[in-house]
Amino acid sequence: MSAEVIIEEWKKGVFKPVYWLEGEEPYFIDKIMHHAEHNILSEAEAGFNLTTFYGRDADWPAVINACRRYPMFAERQVVLLKEAQLMRDVDKLEGYVSNPLPSTVFVVSYKDKKIDGRTAFSRTLKKKGVMLTTKKLYENQLPDWVQGMVKAKGYDITQQALRLLVDNIGNDLTRLENEVEKVWLNLSDTHLIDGDAIEKYVGISKEFNVFELQDAVSKRDLPKAIRIIQYFESNPKAGPVQMVLPTIYNFFSKLYIIYGLGSKDERSVASALGVNPFFAKDYIAAAKSYDYRGVEKVLLLLHEYNLRSIGVNDAGTSDGDLMKEMVVKMMA
Repeated sequence: MSAEVIIEEWKKGVFKPVYWLEGEEPYFIDKIMHHAEHNILSEAEAGFNLTTFYGRDADWPAVINACRRYPMFAERQVVLLKEAQLMRDVDKLEGYVSNPLPSTVFVVSYKDKKIDGRTAFSRTLKKKGVMLTTKKLYENQLPDWVQGMVKAKGYDITQQALRLLVDNIGNDLTRLENEVEKVWLNLSDTHLIDGDAIEKYVGISKEFNVFELQDAVSKRDLPKAIRIIQYFESNPKAGPVQMVLPTIYNFFSKLYIIYGLGSKDERSVASALGVNPFFAKDYIAAAKSYDYRGVEKVLLLLHEYNLRSIGVNDAGTSDGDLMKEMVVKMMA
């Protein structure tokens, strides 16, 4: 069961007595907990029937006693246990989970960890409650997820804007949603989020960012690469060398894989590299600019300049000069 399904069931008045939310992606856990805290009960009902515990300070007997209370002036009560991964003897909750009170909605947040599936407690949770195990989204899943999130808010997003968000923010889903919300609040006369809106309201330059530099290198466009690096010299936070080198390395290490593929169509490349098909064409184009030895040379240069950037075999060359020197050698 997904976070969306759980929330949709709640909106329809369908409740199970126990919800166990675990795993490495806090975004989905936080969405469910927020809905449970603010939307299951009315404001008047919550005053008597909403109880919140925090794992670090909670005792399991107190949590169980709260769950066994009957609701006051309402059909149900809600008991939230946040940060349960910090709670001592959390498995002692099994006694309640095995025989929960139907009028209590008990929601547990167990972030960054998973309960041991071999334990009796885990088996009881699966039998008596709803378990949601969250995972971080893969890189190739992010564009579709962002598009879906934007459309759910009644907006559309251009491919350029989508790429700026995904490339520069990565799989921090909470931040991605917050940045879209920021743009959404500032847009007044359009329902389309484009690159200009991202640049204006999120602060990511359309022309001068790490991924435009990556694109310039992949296309052997030296003048563009130098312009971007000069921008980074004037705006160090826009493209620190510690961000630039791993980003370009990640691109070319994936490009390395292409040469072993029998087929170089977008679908095959996307599948082999684990990227969204939308980005596959960039790798295919780069493979035409760099042969196998060219990619090998780029990877070796990235290793060399990574060492120099931290002072190994370098007397203090500036980050900007290092990057300029590196891209000249890459494209030579």
